[in-house]
Amino acid sequence: MAVNAKKITVYVLVVFALYVIITDPAKAADYVQIAFEGISDAAKAIGDFFTWLADGAK
Repeated sequence: MAVNAKKITVYVLVVFALYVIITDPAKAADYVQIAFEGISDAAKAIGDFFTWLADGAK
């Protein structure tokens, strides 16, 4: 039953993404940019954390 719910959720998200891309490509591009900035910030924070650990957690 959980597998079906997962498939339905993925299907709904894909349909929504396609709808946004088709109806307003500029807004879709903004969403992608925001997502990549978030991923970049998270990766930088993880890198800063491991650098701090490597420096002896000072």
